Amino acid sequence: MSTFDKRQEGFENKFAHDEELRFKAEARRNKVLGAWAADKLGLSGDAAEAYAKSVVLADFEEPGDEDVYRKIKADFEEKNVDISEHQLRREMADLMDKAIEEIQTKG
Repeated sequence: MSTFDKRQEGFENKFAHDEELRFKAEARRNKVLGAWAADKLGLSGDAAEAYAKSVVLADFEEPGDEDVYRKIKADFEEKNVDISEHQLRREMADLMDKAIEEIQTKG
Protein backbone atom coordinates (compact mmCIF):
# COMPACT_ATOMS: atom_id res chain seq x y z
CA MET A 1 0.00 0.00 0.00
CA SER A 2 1.42 3.38 -1.00
CA THR A 3 1.74 6.35 1.29
CA PHE A 4 -1.07 8.03 -0.63
CA ASP A 5 -3.37 5.03 -0.11
CA LYS A 6 -2.55 4.97 3.61
CA ARG A 7 -3.32 8.68 3.91
CA GLN A 8 -6.58 8.25 2.00
CA GLU A 9 -7.58 5.33 4.22
CA GLY A 10 -6.73 7.41 7.30
CA PHE A 11 -8.92 10.28 6.09
CA GLU A 12 -11.78 7.88 5.31
CA ASN A 13 -11.53 6.29 8.75
CA LYS A 14 -11.49 9.69 10.44
CA PHE A 15 -14.51 10.81 8.44
CA ALA A 16 -16.44 7.65 9.39
CA HIS A 17 -15.47 8.10 13.05
CA ASP A 18 -16.49 11.79 13.04
CA GLU A 19 -19.84 10.96 11.42
CA GLU A 20 -20.53 8.30 14.04
CA LEU A 21 -19.73 10.74 16.85
CA ARG A 22 -21.96 13.39 15.26
CA PHE A 23 -24.84 10.91 14.99
CA LYS A 24 -24.47 9.94 18.66
CA ALA A 25 -24.23 13.59 19.72
CA GLU A 26 -27.35 14.54 17.72
CA ALA A 27 -29.32 11.66 19.25
CA ARG A 28 -28.18 12.64 22.75
CA ARG A 29 -28.95 16.31 22.11
CA ASN A 30 -32.41 15.48 20.78
CA LYS A 31 -33.27 13.36 23.80
CA VAL A 32 -32.23 16.11 26.22
CA LEU A 33 -33.93 18.73 24.02
CA GLY A 34 -37.09 16.64 24.09
CA ALA A 35 -36.98 16.48 27.88
CA TRP A 36 -36.47 20.26 28.02
CA ALA A 37 -39.39 20.84 25.65
CA ALA A 38 -41.57 18.36 27.55
CA ASP A 39 -41.00 20.40 30.71
CA LYS A 40 -42.01 23.59 28.88
CA LEU A 41 -45.13 21.77 27.65
CA GLY A 42 -46.02 20.75 31.20
CA LEU A 43 -45.38 17.05 30.63
CA SER A 44 -43.86 14.77 33.24
CA GLY A 45 -43.18 11.10 33.89
CA ASP A 46 -44.01 8.69 31.09
CA ALA A 47 -45.53 11.45 28.95
CA ALA A 48 -42.31 13.46 29.12
CA GLU A 49 -40.21 10.40 28.28
CA ALA A 50 -42.47 9.55 25.33
CA TYR A 51 -42.24 13.13 24.09
CA ALA A 52 -38.44 13.09 24.31
CA LYS A 53 -38.41 9.89 22.23
CA SER A 54 -40.71 11.52 19.68
CA VAL A 55 -38.20 14.35 19.29
CA VAL A 56 -35.41 11.83 18.65
CA LEU A 57 -37.57 10.10 16.03
CA ALA A 58 -38.47 13.41 14.38
CA ASP A 59 -34.81 13.84 13.46
CA PHE A 60 -35.06 10.94 11.00
CA GLU A 61 -37.52 12.78 8.73
CA GLU A 62 -34.82 14.67 6.82
CA PRO A 63 -31.12 15.58 7.10
CA GLY A 64 -30.28 18.46 9.43
CA ASP A 65 -32.02 20.00 12.41
CA GLU A 66 -35.03 21.62 10.74
CA ASP A 67 -37.30 18.61 11.28
CA VAL A 68 -36.60 18.71 15.03
CA TYR A 69 -37.03 22.49 15.15
CA ARG A 70 -40.37 22.34 13.29
CA LYS A 71 -41.73 19.60 15.54
CA ILE A 72 -40.94 21.41 18.77
CA LYS A 73 -42.01 24.81 17.42
CA ALA A 74 -45.35 23.37 16.24
CA ASP A 75 -45.93 21.66 19.59
CA PHE A 76 -45.11 24.88 21.44
CA GLU A 77 -47.50 26.86 19.23
CA GLU A 78 -50.25 24.28 19.74
CA LYS A 79 -49.89 24.54 23.53
CA ASN A 80 -49.30 28.33 23.51
CA VAL A 81 -45.76 28.08 24.87
CA ASP A 82 -44.22 31.48 24.22
CA ILE A 83 -40.70 30.98 22.90
CA SER A 84 -38.94 32.76 20.09
CA GLU A 85 -37.16 31.11 17.18
CA HIS A 86 -33.90 32.50 18.55
CA GLN A 87 -34.47 30.99 22.00
CA LEU A 88 -35.31 27.57 20.62
CA ARG A 89 -32.38 27.54 18.20
CA ARG A 90 -30.05 28.75 20.96
CA GLU A 91 -31.20 25.91 23.22
CA MET A 92 -30.62 23.44 20.39
CA ALA A 93 -27.10 24.79 19.80
CA ASP A 94 -26.21 24.84 23.50
CA LEU A 95 -27.42 21.28 24.02
CA MET A 96 -25.52 20.13 20.93
CA ASP A 97 -22.32 21.63 22.35
CA LYS A 98 -22.92 19.79 25.63
CA ALA A 99 -23.70 16.52 23.85
CA ILE A 100 -20.51 16.72 21.80
CA GLU A 101 -18.48 17.42 24.92
CA GLU A 102 -20.09 14.47 26.73
CA ILE A 103 -19.46 12.12 23.79
CA GLN A 104 -15.82 13.20 23.58
CA THR A 105 -15.17 12.82 27.30
CA LYS A 106 -17.33 9.82 28.16
CA GLY A 107 -17.68 8.03 24.86
